[in-house]
Amino acid sequence: MLKNIIVTNGIHHGRPVVFLDFEKDVELINWVKLLPGRMWSASKRKWYVPLQYFDEDLLYRTFEGVAQVDMSLIKHSLEIQDYHSITKKAVKPEKIKLPDLNPYIHAKTEEYKKWMEYKRYSPQTINTYVDLLRLFLKFVQPLSIDGLTNDHVVFFVNGYILPRKLSYSYQNQLVNALKLFFRVIVKSPIDIMSIERPRTRKKLPNVLSIDEVSAILKANKNFKHKTMLSIIYSCGLRRSEALNLKPSDIDSKRNILTIKNAKGNKDRVVPISDKMIKMLNEYLREYRPETWIFEGYKKGERYSETSIQEVFKSSVEKAGIDKNATLHWLRHSYATHLLESGTDLRYIQELLGHKSSKTTEIYTHVSNKELIKIKTPFENMDI
Repeated sequence: MLKNIIVTNGIHHGRPVVFLDFEKDVELINWVKLLPGRMWSASKRKWYVPLQYFDEDLLYRTFEGVAQVDMSLIKHSLEIQDYHSITKKAVKPEKIKLPDLNPYIHAKTEEYKKWMEYKRYSPQTINTYVDLLRLFLKFVQPLSIDGLTNDHVVFFVNGYILPRKLSYSYQNQLVNALKLFFRVIVKSPIDIMSIERPRTRKKLPNVLSIDEVSAILKANKNFKHKTMLSIIYSCGLRRSEALNLKPSDIDSKRNILTIKNAKGNKDRVVPISDKMIKMLNEYLREYRPETWIFEGYKKGERYSETSIQEVFKSSVEKAGIDKNATLHWLRHSYATHLLESGTDLRYIQELLGHKSSKTTEIYTHVSNKELIKIKTPFENMDI
């Protein structure tokens, strides 16, 4: 038989709170400790959650299969007339402020960061993993990292990631960050091998037609902007790869562009056309960058990722294309157009720098070269 938790509302220390009444039970107390903002009242001898942190859906999900949550008193209380208007604003996920990490746990996350730097993970990966780890550890405080289990990971996903409608890749990065942390820094009851990844959607990459790409590039009157977008499409580059290019990476005699420290800390070379080399040479003569091919207003300062995305967005609008396109669509389009022109999938894999051929194979699902040859049975109907 399920245990019972009676939920009531009231005022405690001058602020509205939600009380949780139940018979003393170690298991239930451990689950209550997972609720954001929960506190123990020594005077009332019961647990409570400040109204600003209270999330009814999260409460039900937390105790599902563990205890029966009785909300009848809180819903019929005379003091709860403004309850829904208050909590509707309070439970917005972005409004919840999580407590800072205690010094010991923060030091462990710093140790994790230094280990990743020692292993030469990319700065972007380090920042992403450390930020996600700290967010998770804040959410489950005051539990110690030595006492965390897989249930706490599930709780974080249900209580933080899902309510915010965060992406599959966000959850997947969390799993990566936790597995690495608990494998190399902390020995805990978390079974790192059994932390499950989210079931990924079979999402097809977005692709622009050759005419649309051409219109976007032509729409840019600023030669610097036009050159940036052109090299991303003509060489199938990621945004960071384009912005990390240096003049020395161009081998105009061999028609080769060297991409250094790409995703996975891998270098690769891609062919670069005479047309693109001519455009780059003209650009270099005009702008004379010091360090990076594409620099910001200050010499020697790399062009920002946000700015190049805005350049692309502006170009799409100028071209009259009514699509919510992002800069990465140029890379998708490059791969798809190569495939449609007959380039072998294995070569495309090398050009894109994909570790697995399965990643490249997704472009076979968006290439319409063969699909448009298929005749629908409708064509033969005499109607």
